[in-house]
Amino acid sequence: MNRAPRTPAGELDLATPAGRAAAGRRIAGPGYDRTRLRTGIVHFGVGGFHRAHQAMYLDRLLSDEASRAAALEWGICGVDVLPADRPKKQALTAQDSLYTLVLKAPDGSTEPRLIGSLTGYLFAPDEPGRVLAVLTSPGTRVVSLTITEGGYNFSQATGEFDAASPAVAADLVPGAVPSTVFGFVVEALARRRAAGTPPFTVMSCDNIRSNGDVARRMFAAFASLRDPALGAWLAAEVAFPNSMVDRITPVTTAADIEQLRAGYGIRDALPVVCEPFAQWVLEDTFPGGRPPWERAGVQLVADVTPYELMKLRLLNVGHQALAYAGYLAGYRYAHDAAADPVFARFLRGYMQAEGRPTLPGVPGTDLDAYIATLLERFANPAIRDTLARLAAFSSDRIPQWLVPVIRSNIEAGRPVTRSAAIVASWARYAEGTDEQGEPIDVVDQRRAEVLARAAAQGRDPLAFIRDEQLFGDLAGQPEFTGPYLAALESFRARGARATYAGLGQPAP
Repeated sequence: MNRAPRTPAGELDLATPAGRAAAGRRIAGPGYDRTRLRTGIVHFGVGGFHRAHQAMYLDRLLSDEASRAAALEWGICGVDVLPADRPKKQALTAQDSLYTLVLKAPDGSTEPRLIGSLTGYLFAPDEPGRVLAVLTSPGTRVVSLTITEGGYNFSQATGEFDAASPAVAADLVPGAVPSTVFGFVVEALARRRAAGTPPFTVMSCDNIRSNGDVARRMFAAFASLRDPALGAWLAAEVAFPNSMVDRITPVTTAADIEQLRAGYGIRDALPVVCEPFAQWVLEDTFPGGRPPWERAGVQLVADVTPYELMKLRLLNVGHQALAYAGYLAGYRYAHDAAADPVFARFLRGYMQAEGRPTLPGVPGTDLDAYIATLLERFANPAIRDTLARLAAFSSDRIPQWLVPVIRSNIEAGRPVTRSAAIVASWARYAEGTDEQGEPIDVVDQRRAEVLARAAAQGRDPLAFIRDEQLFGDLAGQPEFTGPYLAALESFRARGARATYAGLGQPAP
């Protein structure tokens, strides 16, 4: 990696054609003719992670002269459906969908690169017709998703599709213009079916176990509500490969934008920063074809399960272990909490003693080395990933990531002490103030319910985990409630750091 030059020779604005052309000569950029790119992938959810991960892998493939010819038909058209994403429209449109990806190493060095794999960007609320046009084009053969864990619209308790969602109900009105990802994808598949155009593959890239299988069930459920025959066809004929994706990608800040301008002379309204590490494990099920991703470092496998469980139960739960307790203790960034020896010992203890025993064998992976790498990645000071980001939307995450670990260990007669402490740290965090008395902004799709149950803990210590939508019957299992109550009391009486210190002895 290279440190930023001290004195960039003039500023280059990616919002101008001249700036884009010159920027590609100043820092690494597309070594291919972007005008030759054709759209083969439509991606819903053009956030930082997609642009640091899937779009980066395609850019890497296009930058390899030997692979370029096979990759030119797989350019990505990005689509967003949420009103909050509107600011991206102006930035990406002005910059011809070009943006800077900045890798940040622990030693402070940076490596910027212009990513050119997006062929365009559509903001669905303003241009639903154009979104449907690109989805129904025969050239589109993959539709990929990073719509967050909550975007799949299913009950955490039952796993069933939530047909009562107002947005879903609106999309099911006959003749309605689609407004959700379900509405757009299913309408496009229906039109392709009617026209005799083969269906595209739907590729989920979200942190959900068996994400492709979940996506199949949810999209088929929506389609069945519209037309049972359409739902049955979709479930049988459309491919939904499972995947595991990994790259720590914090929210880009104003300081990141300024650092790129001051250090490299590049004006970019929408850069992405991330860690150097990246991994993508993908089930090789693409009947309509796919890019030769394996040439760019993607692991194409028959079964993603071992890899996704490894990531969800070690990395993702590890982040939750840092998030609530770290924030309560006064930390605001993941690297600061991860560098605290008390937190590091607790993390290692959870991973080795509770997360790892629930994992099947992971082909080609040394789990001791993987865990050591995770602890190093968490402590990278250059990333500045906020604990508030990691703690957000926990109702979508804890039931998917940690509750299965707890259940597996209880069934096997193994301890759940540290897992219970992580849940207790969330319960204490949801009370809304840290240990210094500062208010906490609890961000959650079920915020009202979460806050109400946390507020009730004074009169009923198990109130938080009586939410069966999130925890099922765990409130009635003494193997869990014993260590949970002990940890919750300790968080209140002794604080987060002291609580973790008492539970952080190295795993046997």
